[in-house]
Amino acid sequence: MSGDVPQLHPTEEAAALTPAAGAGLAALLTSHVLRDGELVLLTLKPSLLFIPLQSLRFAVIAAFFALLGILANGHHIDQGDRLHIEIAVVLVACRLMVASLQWMGRLYVLTDQRILRLAGVFSTDLFDCPLRKVAEARLTDNVREQLLGLGSIEIIPCDDRRMPSGWQTIAHPKRIHAKVVAAITRAKQ
Repeated sequence: MSGDVPQLHPTEEAAALTPAAGAGLAALLTSHVLRDGELVLLTLKPSLLFIPLQSLRFAVIAAFFALLGILANGHHIDQGDRLHIEIAVVLVACRLMVASLQWMGRLYVLTDQRILRLAGVFSTDLFDCPLRKVAEARLTDNVREQLLGLGSIEIIPCDDRRMPSGWQTIAHPKRIHAKVVAAITRAKQ
């Protein structure tokens, strides 16, 4: 009774301290996903630019159809044309909201044993691949991301039956890619 403190395993101790320390979503999720003795090397979320980049194609299509509606009535804007514009704006705002939810539900985790991607709005999609079973981790070429200083890393498992996955729209992609490759190399040795 005089100062007896129960000894916890390091992962149990980290899980016990996580909620009390006011940790974020990343720490809470990783504490439920980690295995005993597994060390988190990196946790990150996509860049906030993920939201407009995910919505860009939809916004262009909505603007195109709004413009078609305006051109169908002639060159002057009347009440019907305003309706086309308002509908397009509301649809784009809804798409941005969905992209915001997708961004909030996305988390990338690199441990000393595995690479993970948690994604999903209403249900969580978990990509989990042991580092020793990663065939390749490569930077993907996306002009929109490169113009903004962002990038994506594609994770290709050794097993052909498993679908590749990736970490999309991340800041400092070359630096993050180097960390991922280094972790894969260490795990395979």
